[in-house]
Amino acid sequence: MEVPKDLNSYVRVLKMASTPSWDEFSQIAKIAGAGILFVGLMGFLIALVMQFVPA
Repeated sequence: MEVPKDLNSYVRVLKMASTPSWDEFSQIAKIAGAGILFVGLMGFLIALVMQFVPA
């Protein structure tokens, strides 16, 4: 593993990266929040069903 070569690639990626605009960040946050809520709801529904299913 050549450390200078790896560092150059990391620096190149960081130079290309940019901070998202507020609109882009807001949209990403809404989508991520909806995904988290969906997964939580699915887990709650599975737990609710498992309470009524005899073991």
